[in-house]
Amino acid sequence: MIAKLKENPKAIILLIMLLIVISIGISYAYWRYSVMQTNENKLTSSCLNITLTEESDAINLEKAYPITDEEGMNLTPYTFTIKNTCDSSISYEVALGILEESDLSSSYIAAVLDTNEIKKLNEYPEVEIEGYKEGRLLQTGSLSYEEEKTYSLRIWMDESVTPEDVEAMNKALHSKIVITASINKDQIIKEEYKETILNGADPIIKDELIPVTIDSDGTVKKADIGSEWYSYEKKNWANAIILKDETEDYLAGEVIPEDAIESYFVWIPKYRYQLWDLGQYNSLTTIDESKVHKIPIIFGDYNTSDSKENECTTPMESGETGNCQVGDYMTHPAFLSIPSTGFWVGKFETGTILTSDYNVRNGEAIQIKPNVSSWRNIQVANAFYTTYDYKRNLDSHMMKNTEWGAVAYLQHSKYGSATSVRINNNSSYITGYQANNEPTCGWTNTNEECNKQCNDDSCNIAYPNSVLASTTGNISGIYDMSGGSHEYVMGVILDQNNKPMSGRNSKKNSGFNGPFGCPTCDNDTSGLTELTNGYDFPDSKYFDVYFYNDSYGNYEKRILGDATAEMGPFSIQTFLTNSNQIGSWYNDVSWFAWNTHPWITRGFSYTGGLNAGLFAFNYYYGDAIYNTFRLILSPV
Repeated sequence: MIAKLKENPKAIILLIMLLIVISIGISYAYWRYSVMQTNENKLTSSCLNITLTEESDAINLEKAYPITDEEGMNLTPYTFTIKNTCDSSISYEVALGILEESDLSSSYIAAVLDTNEIKKLNEYPEVEIEGYKEGRLLQTGSLSYEEEKTYSLRIWMDESVTPEDVEAMNKALHSKIVITASINKDQIIKEEYKETILNGADPIIKDELIPVTIDSDGTVKKADIGSEWYSYEKKNWANAIILKDETEDYLAGEVIPEDAIESYFVWIPKYRYQLWDLGQYNSLTTIDESKVHKIPIIFGDYNTSDSKENECTTPMESGETGNCQVGDYMTHPAFLSIPSTGFWVGKFETGTILTSDYNVRNGEAIQIKPNVSSWRNIQVANAFYTTYDYKRNLDSHMMKNTEWGAVAYLQHSKYGSATSVRINNNSSYITGYQANNEPTCGWTNTNEECNKQCNDDSCNIAYPNSVLASTTGNISGIYDMSGGSHEYVMGVILDQNNKPMSGRNSKKNSGFNGPFGCPTCDNDTSGLTELTNGYDFPDSKYFDVYFYNDSYGNYEKRILGDATAEMGPFSIQTFLTNSNQIGSWYNDVSWFAWNTHPWITRGFSYTGGLNAGLFAFNYYYGDAIYNTFRLILSPV
């Protein structure tokens, strides 16, 4: 192996500058006063190193004769692996160096690396290799830190050689594989930036995920992960994207065009939060406005325990409190059922590139972008398996109710906007919008002046200028969590036999196999039957289950951390003209799932006015109507 570092013009410039400084020092040596520097000046060069591992013996073909390409491809190859062992991205060239003692012309030799096009050796580009008679370039590529690539080389006498080619007789080819490597321009990997307050819960970038920064005008640039590209201390949450064409490559700081982006994501770091209410409500009471507060949280890859003072073990189960008391810190449950140091959440409601038949399982149809139509009218089961199929390598799945809660509590901490998130009131369900003004009345009020909805710029603002609809109050946050479309989450109640309910009846159901929610459309569950022509429920880690509930006011069925009952107490709001409405923080809708409507929805819709919001929760059948969904990635 030969590793060769290309010349660095910057280094040459530096040397010239140093010589100039020295000559100036000499010219003024007659009048001088000197002091000695106490610290050392240090300059450390970048690492450049690769390893080559021979996986098989060298090729040794004695008494060779012309053979066909098919026969040549059946020969035992010389197999080798190259690996980048430095913390810099490198470019490399694989060449065949022909030694001086060779007297067989490369025009008589066929060669192929892996399964590339078979060529005569002299048809490969010629390269100069010091110490070799001739060099032929077989392959180029790049390797990131600790990445490796295995190749197989086959060579044989080309079938075009005839007995008349006397120059091919009794000759020999002596050659070696030569690897030449160089550091990629602008690709030297710095020590990865990590924010101290996250205590190890920094964003995970792997596979298709590309870290980005987003300017206030919406311009997306590839992040330099060696510099501060996020700061939760400054309410600047980490963002990443997935490209439509994943083979595209961008340099740090380079603008990534909007039309090249398929999906946007925002990182939610693992944290524990301080309990202020155990959410044990099963009746209405007077709302306590003082309960609306900034939620204390502590980031970190750490699980709380009953054995530590002022902490408790997360109960994780519907209706359970365990040893938790008000004032304790508790690891948020969203980070426990799918163990991770955090998760990526879709920055916007999920959109689709489909033009028809929205109620279909199709992971390839997803886009998560601003200013596109939200994907509505899809059963919960199809929504789940659409997200599940999206990026299995990144553990993609549909957002659970507890994962919604994790976003909500982070938003209402000092690391988020900690205020009412402005509604997306776009009546065409376009993602990323924000109402011009805070609504002053609720969803049943017919007064258009106090709760305007429109699909143009007369009463709302499009992304990227819609930052009041973001969880951070700036462009780095998550959108459409107030208004837009009702969002199904993976949260469902159990029947009296502890089986997840599918939906209302055979015509209105979630698409999951399981008992009907209410076959007679009343509160009688004695006639529950099984639905078996849909999808099976997934692994239990992908959905939250709530114990059987026969009333939308039984909030005590909550799971601590899901941003439902902890927002209580709840109260009947009397300012609506057409009906009464249960409300909690910021008067958000507060209806719990129950046996006739077993699935939980969040955020409400663009019609919600004052009653839509990040803390809104509602119930529905689970069928394909009105509702959209949100996507989660949980890489490890």
